[in-house]
Amino acid sequence: MKFTRRDVLQTAAGLAAAGAVGGRFAAGPAIAQELKYKPEEGATLRLLRWSPFVKGDEDQWLANTKRFTEATGVEVRVDKESWEDIRPKAAVAANVGSGPDIMLVWFDDPHQYPDKLLDVTELGDLLAGKYGGWYDGPKDYASKDGRMIGLPLATIGNAIVYRESWVKEAGFSEFPKDTASFLELCKALQKNGHPAGFTHGHGVGDGNNYAHWLLWSHGGKMVDENGKVAINSPETLAAVNYAIELYKTFIPGTESWLDVNNNRAFLAGELSVIANGISAYYSAKNDPKLAEIAKDIRTASLPVGPVGKPVELYQVTSAVIFKYTKYPNAAQAYLQFMFEQPQMAEWITSSAGYCCQTLKAYADNPVWGADPNNAPYAKASETLRPNGYAGPLGYASAATMADYVLVDMFAKAVTGQASPEDAIAEAEKRANRYYRV
Repeated sequence: MKFTRRDVLQTAAGLAAAGAVGGRFAAGPAIAQELKYKPEEGATLRLLRWSPFVKGDEDQWLANTKRFTEATGVEVRVDKESWEDIRPKAAVAANVGSGPDIMLVWFDDPHQYPDKLLDVTELGDLLAGKYGGWYDGPKDYASKDGRMIGLPLATIGNAIVYRESWVKEAGFSEFPKDTASFLELCKALQKNGHPAGFTHGHGVGDGNNYAHWLLWSHGGKMVDENGKVAINSPETLAAVNYAIELYKTFIPGTESWLDVNNNRAFLAGELSVIANGISAYYSAKNDPKLAEIAKDIRTASLPVGPVGKPVELYQVTSAVIFKYTKYPNAAQAYLQFMFEQPQMAEWITSSAGYCCQTLKAYADNPVWGADPNNAPYAKASETLRPNGYAGPLGYASAATMADYVLVDMFAKAVTGQASPEDAIAEAEKRANRYYRV
């Protein structure tokens, strides 16, 4: 979608009305005067982002983009792609040297092509100084050798989403807090005809989040502190064996699920428990046809495993600017504008708990207290564990995740395509292709 000055003028009446509510829309032009970067003459921009799961996220992003055009005259085209397509399209753009000026990418993908990205350390430091600093996890995803090669935009939290009545019907007054009890719950739910379901397919978010939780909750890790592959361990074997037992209780087909599938199955009433962002609950709450389901939905943190503490991945998205852009100043001005308080605060609020702040000053956003179901997502940026754990982030960690090494290990074992030992050995071999130490 492309926004021009004319588009904004045509919606002036609507903006004026919105400005009357707290005066927030009126801040756009004023902020433009504070932008550190002056857009180049005749600059236009193209941004490619991931398709939204929460409508309020996209609507507010587009509204904020209109404000930027109104304030600066810079036209911005906003395109979107499926979650799974973002990673390959970003890699192609980096290697070919053409495409969108700005992209919203996943996890440590910036580490796959750091030399193709604009250094935004100055802008990152400016925002950090103004808004309480970046959370360490998101910043690490967007940093290389002490410089920022992107701006961490949001952390999409992950939590258990479940039907309270079915959990109680299965004999549990509250959702289990440990993995052993969780397995017993899933067995009971299956027996009652309300199975659980967790993504074993190539879901960028849900597949990776689930696989890493399985591994880490049992004390396993892909690599050690020195970046040496350490996946072949007793802890990993325990995680795989646990996953096999859980999988026996699942709804059929989870090995082929992408990020959208568990949402659909859950909202269709086909299963009782998933691991997801706030999007499943958001969809039910905003659809009159799903009002009864919405009333029955609760959220909770994922159970704690033998490791004895919460350990979760969570999905980080960062805004990166490619060096090939003709308008680096305009691109940085746009990102600064989107991170400034009037825009960022409203975007987080409109995302309804889906997008967790990466700058600490935004942690007091009222959205986190607006609904009890939002609470498990409130500290996603603060508590996440990067996927490269326990080694450093870099090309190897990014490539290993992009190749779904860990996801495939669990999928092959739970479906019986390989024995647990063979699945782990294959994952070790594949990871060693990227970690060459």
